Amino acid sequence: MARLRGADGMRELFLAEQKAYIRWIDLPGDGPVRVFVHGLGCTSASDFAHIAAHPALGGGRALLVDLLGYGLSDRPADFDYRMESQAAVVAAVLDRLGLTGVDLVGHSMGGAVTIHLAAARPELVARLVVAEPNLYGGGGAFSSPVAAQDEDAFVAEGFARMVAGADRADYAARLRLADPRAVHRSAVALVEGSTPAPGDLLAELGIPRTFLVGELSLPDPDAEKVATFGIPVVEIPRAGHNLMLDNPTGFATALARALSVAPPPLPGHDGS
Repeated sequence: MARLRGADGMRELFLAEQKAYIRWIDLPGDGPVRVFVHGLGCTSASDFAHIAAHPALGGGRALLVDLLGYGLSDRPADFDYRMESQAAVVAAVLDRLGLTGVDLVGHSMGGAVTIHLAAARPELVARLVVAEPNLYGGGGAFSSPVAAQDEDAFVAEGFARMVAGADRADYAARLRLADPRAVHRSAVALVEGSTPAPGDLLAELGIPRTFLVGELSLPDPDAEKVATFGIPVVEIPRAGHNLMLDNPTGFATALARALSVAPPPLPGHDGS
């Protein structure tokens, strides 16, 4: 049985199956609830607190979720750290809070997690915004070199080298808070991909979806493919893969516009 504790601010939910706590920052406010999910080696507070509080978004309640193995959340040794499993854990948080129809925002690995969540539990999500998500197997610049290493060797030595060799000081600071085994298993999962793939799931979702891509990441094959699905692709100027850190105002403005799209009526409602 899941147990919830904590007041406004940091909250936590004990997950009996994983024997671990997942933790998040709960920023109070009115209107639609926005749920933010971070990428590989990151935390949601470091990546999204300034976005959630940005004037472009006009306030509102926000949940900044640290996935298992990352940030303030626990690091269960037996967890597989696959995107589908992380999605189920985030869904457990929403279930425990009694939330449905949230605005869901995911970056990079977190984009894949949010897509799986929206596909598996459509009643929980009204709108979805993904920023340079992992849509198909093969990994990326961060995950592929990690997945190529043996897990135990990465935990013993590779993780420290990854932190020391990070090309951004802010990424190194976020990465230090991650569990090495979680990083490795997440990277392997991203390289292996899933069936169905997040990209295929994204194409079939029946909710408003927006794909954000940094100007410095172009040309981006995933963005080009998503455009063929009829999904809006929004370019964030002067930004690379870390869009929300490279250009916070551009990211927040694009996010506000994406979340202004009216969601479809819930099943059994005619919208009148």
